[in-house]
Formats: sequence, structure tokens, C-alpha cells
Amino acid sequence: MAGALLPVRMTALRLGDGALVLHSPTRFTADTTVALERVGPISHVVALNTVHWSYMSEWQKQVSRATYWSVPGLRKRLAVVLTALRLDQDLPDGAPLPWKGDIDYFLVEGMGVAEADLFHRSSRTLVLIDLVVNVEPGKLPWPLSIGARLVGSAAPHGRAPLYARLAFKAGGKPAADAARRIRALEPERVIFSPGDWFDKDASARLRRSLSWLAA
Repeated sequence: MAGALLPVRMTALRLGDGALVLHSPTRFTADTTVALERVGPISHVVALNTVHWSYMSEWQKQVSRATYWSVPGLRKRLAVVLTALRLDQDLPDGAPLPWKGDIDYFLVEGMGVAEADLFHRSSRTLVLIDLVVNVEPGKLPWPLSIGARLVGSAAPHGRAPLYARLAFKAGGKPAADAARRIRALEPERVIFSPGDWFDKDASARLRRSLSWLAA
């Protein structure tokens, strides 16, 4: 971002049958794949918003057997069309998925943005992408560090950056209702793509971080 590296996170969720769902894939490496497959076979790779998809093509070249999922609208983006990215399935809002019973998902849509968030039942872990951003200023170059504070996304009380909040707020009542359902899960931990995730007091911190969308 702005010419500087911004760390992002991939999360692996294990299903009841031992298979893995990879959430928001990061850069592919053989070592990462070997380590993951010691835990379980990679069966699903999910691009859960309209931004965090750029590494997915690397994964599908190497792990072609997996099913590749996306949020609605991602396959229509020009950059996605130009890369000939393979997207096997769109995530349908509320429809049954292969991991039903292990993972619940919630679709939050705004103006030009969509994000699907996952709740891993057995570990009571909520996995977001950009609905919460909690970047650590000390790990960023100073221009981005200042920017994170200005847009309200700096740890320890990070929220989605201002521009993302405006886009999601434009989703109106459906977006707010989805955020309320997410808060009502009362997760034990909340993991998101950018920044220091909530491993303590997760429910209370999530309520605070989403107060802008679900009052």
C-alpha cells in the first residue's frame, strides 16, 4: 500500500473430516503447503472479499484439486478477468455449503465491496478480512503508521479504515443486520487479515470495533 509492504494473514480452518479451508490465501510457498498438509488435505480455498484474491492463482496452479470459492461479484472485476483466475463457486448468501455444520458464514455487502466472514464452530473463532483492521503502527513505515491512526485502524482499538466504513455503511440495513449477527456469535477469538488479532476479550473488542456499523 502506497509503495510499502503491508503484512496480511491467511487462516486455515479444519473441518470435522480433517480437510482444510484456506481463508484469504497469501503468497504460495512449498514449505507452507507441506506444513498445512501435515494438518489435513487442502480442500477449499476462499477469496472472501473483492480485494484479497491476488495470490489465489498461485495456489490453484499447485493445489488444483481444491475447490476455489469467491464472494459474489469478484469474478466480474476486470483484473480478475484479465488474469483468467479460476473461480469454481460463488458463495451464495444463506445457501448450504460443503462445510455446513463446521463453519457458518455471513455475507456483508456495501457499495462496491463485499465480504464473507467465517465462524468456526468447534474453536469458536470468527475470521474476518477488512471488517476489522487493527494494524500495529510500530510494524509499519512511518507514513503508513500515521495513516493507520488517521483512518482509525491502529491497534489496539482498530476498526475498518474510514473509506471501508463508508462503503459498508452504504449497504444500509442488510449490512448492519449482518454485523449484528456476527457480534451475536460472541466468539472466543477474532482473526482478520491485517493486524493484531483479538485473542483476549474478543467479544467485547469486536462489539467496539463494529459499533460504527451495528450500533
